[in-house]
Amino acid sequence: MLQTRVIPPAEGAYQYPLLIKRLLMSGTRYEKTREIVYRDKLRYTYPTLIERVARLANVLTAAGVKAGDTVAVMDWDSHRYLECMFAIPMIGAVIHTINVRLSPEQILYTMNHAEDRFVLVNSEFLGLYQAIAGQLTTVDKTLLITDGDTKTAELPNLVGEYETLLAAASPKYDFEDFDENSVATTFYTTGTTGNPKGVYFTHRQLVLHSIGVAMIMGSVDSVRLLGTNDVYMPITPMFHVHAWGLPYVATMLGLKQVYPGRYDPEYLVELWRKEKVTFSHCVPTILQMVLNAKAAQGVDFGGWKIVIGGSALNRSLYEAAKARGIQLTAAYGMSETGPLVSCAHLNEELMAGSEDERTTYRIKAGVPGPLVEAAIMDMDGNFLPADGESQGELVLRAPWLTEGYYNEPQKGAELWAGGWLHTGDVATLDAFGVIDIRDRIKDVIKTGGEWISSLALEDLVSRHPAVREVAVVGIADPQWGERPFALLVVHEGHAIGARELKEHLKPFVEQGHLSKWAIPSQIAVVTEIPKTSVGKLDKKRIRIDIIEWQANNSTFLSTL
Repeated sequence: MLQTRVIPPAEGAYQYPLLIKRLLMSGTRYEKTREIVYRDKLRYTYPTLIERVARLANVLTAAGVKAGDTVAVMDWDSHRYLECMFAIPMIGAVIHTINVRLSPEQILYTMNHAEDRFVLVNSEFLGLYQAIAGQLTTVDKTLLITDGDTKTAELPNLVGEYETLLAAASPKYDFEDFDENSVATTFYTTGTTGNPKGVYFTHRQLVLHSIGVAMIMGSVDSVRLLGTNDVYMPITPMFHVHAWGLPYVATMLGLKQVYPGRYDPEYLVELWRKEKVTFSHCVPTILQMVLNAKAAQGVDFGGWKIVIGGSALNRSLYEAAKARGIQLTAAYGMSETGPLVSCAHLNEELMAGSEDERTTYRIKAGVPGPLVEAAIMDMDGNFLPADGESQGELVLRAPWLTEGYYNEPQKGAELWAGGWLHTGDVATLDAFGVIDIRDRIKDVIKTGGEWISSLALEDLVSRHPAVREVAVVGIADPQWGERPFALLVVHEGHAIGARELKEHLKPFVEQGHLSKWAIPSQIAVVTEIPKTSVGKLDKKRIRIDIIEWQANNSTFLSTL
């Protein structure tokens, strides 16, 4: 350790801890009258938000929640979720954002593993919660959330209904200082193998992530995305990495915030129009649903900036959104990274290039943000050059990356092998510092001695005019090891077979963009592609389905 000069602080100097409460208190200094909106049911201003957070803190404290306890939330995206994201960690407890789209067995596992003591349950999830309540091992009390409906709840140790309790509570609460390294949030990954893993973040990490995101999205002129005049509506669930941390950023900056509840594409379009939304973020599949909504047909979405993450942003979707007035920008991160670590950036050289070149860089994972270090590593732990060609695993360092998995030290050690966070993504770094994600390590297709990127192949397949949605996976082949298999959803009134797809891909082979071995010899046209609980392509499920189809000689398989 380097021996440096450390001067002790002056007597009485305030040691400023980085706590989530600092983000909440910052918002009102910009625009006190800006609103927090929940569907068509409720709207209030920032001073009211602060009061409601204090009321909730009083409710939780009176119910017996103590510092260090874990409080679980089962709700759709709402003002209540925002209040919980502040009030629970601000009293020193930990908020567990439950992924309500997991199976009941997985939800039960995560709640017991996280040692939840107190649960807030939306009335829509009463059946789900009651089915597992008898097997919960640590929960002491529950609190009911409703939208003003009259549904009654038979919940164990029910404290009361959310709004009724808040109305009776004091609007004042003295939020004490404590160690900034205290855990503030936890949630569980949606991995495709084994049980979900508990990811956690401290107050310090979340404050630094919020500042980093504000800089990445608000200070890079070539893709300036977010400022104090924007109207924010998340289309990434709040249970998934705190809606990518953007509610914390939006509150810190005092933005108008619009929460849509349960996602319905038709209603999302209505909210966008009514509330004049200018900034959102989502995975590609959710955006496709919005663009395909009946309410979206013929609509010019000019002025709507959307960050795409969770899955690769392909050129076809970028161009389709652009034609509708939407500015898409790719960003990169994962559950364990807070999540944001990079965002598309066009430097002066790229800005002076062609529109095609600018698009190419707008859909890449982008340049690491301030305070983020990125490198490419081979299987032996050696660093590879940033030449845009050398492929290896993307590894990261930043002050807001999770430091492990809850109660799973061995898996945490694997995540941080060698002092770098291992993403599990195959990528390159180029001379511009741009990260280009080539694939998940587990999704790379190994055929005929070559590695084929399923993401690159999906991008090229998506450019066929008949294709609305595509997923490509590797399927075992006795001769080649693996062969690519494409699963397609086509636009209404269109058709495509394996031979038509081959003809579409041949020019990319001739231009050197694609290996001839990458052309799928089999495809399946389906009405829907399996997704995970957060809207990503579920490639594990897809592989299982394809094997079953092949075994049954399904008629919708098309073979060269």
